[in-house]
Amino acid sequence: MHYFIIAGEASGDLHASHLIRALRERDPEAVVTFFGGDLMAAAAGVQPLVHYRDMAYMGFSEVLRNINKIGENLRAAKRAVEMAHPDCLILVDYPSFNLKVAAKAHALGIPVFYYISPKIWAWKKWRIRDIRRTVKRVFSILPFEPEFYRANGFDATYVGNPSVEEVDARLAATASRADFLAEHKLRDRPLIALLPGSRKGEIRNNLPVMNLATNRFPQYRAVIVAAPGIDDDFYRANGAGNLPLIRTTSAIDVLVHCRGALVTSGTATLETALAGIPQVVTYRANGSKLSYDIMKKLLSVDFVSLPNLIVGREIVPERLLHTCTPDIVGETLAPLLREGAPAREAQLAGYADMRRILGTENAADNTARLIIDEL
Repeated sequence: MHYFIIAGEASGDLHASHLIRALRERDPEAVVTFFGGDLMAAAAGVQPLVHYRDMAYMGFSEVLRNINKIGENLRAAKRAVEMAHPDCLILVDYPSFNLKVAAKAHALGIPVFYYISPKIWAWKKWRIRDIRRTVKRVFSILPFEPEFYRANGFDATYVGNPSVEEVDARLAATASRADFLAEHKLRDRPLIALLPGSRKGEIRNNLPVMNLATNRFPQYRAVIVAAPGIDDDFYRANGAGNLPLIRTTSAIDVLVHCRGALVTSGTATLETALAGIPQVVTYRANGSKLSYDIMKKLLSVDFVSLPNLIVGREIVPERLLHTCTPDIVGETLAPLLREGAPAREAQLAGYADMRRILGTENAADNTARLIIDEL
């Protein structure tokens, strides 16, 4: 069968690559066409029609600056789906783009599956109407999502969370600390990982705050986990200073050797929690108190980070917008770095609760099986 898959950012590329492998294992004659990244290309054996680094724009101003490129990509996706007329279209998050392509595929009679649901339970709940109208099935990776969908007239299936297996496999394969330090020419001192996001706008807003926050810990060395597709010069021009930039196919390779982490809200917060590394979640954006108040009114949830949402309580501190300053972030991180400190122990206990809730199901294999059965 022919599978057309669209992922618009780094985390989607990772999860979709595992889904492609699972589809090809169950369907040896599978043909895969996709918008995505290098990991999907390695799994599919072909290059993307459009790489996600040319699609990942966030925030009003960045979207506005790239509106022509976004429109071009959207038209290209619709044309490609129409010309290929695959057996199904599989969407990975990225709703502003993907739901428009879903409408085109539905009009052509192509079944649409959503793997990794848009976070409509947090905001833009009205998108449930588009999903009900154009999507055949939603395969959820967050255990609280099916209840939300049922309450809004649509069934979703929890298939497990792919990050659990991905992180555990990576943890088992990480290099020794000595080898890690030697490879990256680092002295043997405690490390703090900085994960400022995978998009340029996120990095521009969050990295300067992270760097300044870690200055209060001179006994530690902060290291930046660099996102694929973002060159060193961009980091240097946007707050990296002289901090080491570490490039790897998985942040776990770095996190496992760190005492703590500052993480921009997103999938990386879940991966950091699964790796067992204490963290502070940061999201600076424009740093406006007004924006914070507006955000609070728009969001339908009490938290923005995945560990907190999954457990249903705050296990990782969230420092957002005007509360995301070097002083506040540094003060929040300090007790998480101390062995045996109550804040650190409470966060690690919360991580254990989160793992129990997520379970151990193989999300990619479950999803591949259900898609093939449906087709």
